[in-house]
Amino acid sequence: MRRLTATERHPVRFTLNGKPAEGTAHPRMLLSDFLRGVQGATGTHIGCEHGVCGACTVRIDGAMARSCLTFAVQIEGAEIDTVEALAPAPARLSILQDAFRKHHALQCGFCTPGILMSLDTLLATEPRADAGRIRDVLSGHLCRCTGYQPIVAAALDAAQTLREETDNA
Repeated sequence: MRRLTATERHPVRFTLNGKPAEGTAHPRMLLSDFLRGVQGATGTHIGCEHGVCGACTVRIDGAMARSCLTFAVQIEGAEIDTVEALAPAPARLSILQDAFRKHHALQCGFCTPGILMSLDTLLATEPRADAGRIRDVLSGHLCRCTGYQPIVAAALDAAQTLREETDNA
């Protein structure tokens, strides 16, 4: 198998937020840079570029991942979800996003996309998550503005709303 050189571009075909997508990337291009620069998914923020802050968190095939630690060429054939996929319609927020608004769970907003992606994944898999479990998930995210309490309150509120919707369905 021939190896690509650092200057060659590799085609990448995948699903982005439920729609087919493609682009080309250098072998060492980070997924975070690819999403923002090539795909225009600028909701994915780049913070530390070391996988520590969590701002670049996306879902790859349903699992949370740091896009600053993933090469773009690694997502060939994968399903990628970014924060842009959370809202059910262009002028409508998801239940979690609305809870963030209601509880003032964001200030500068830099960390918010990654936190939303992690909490959305948590609530989809653990709809009865308690404050302790929510704090466990938040331990992988750095937020310098909120003190985390409004974020926990928003996540608990969203979890309650989602449970009520499920119970009433």
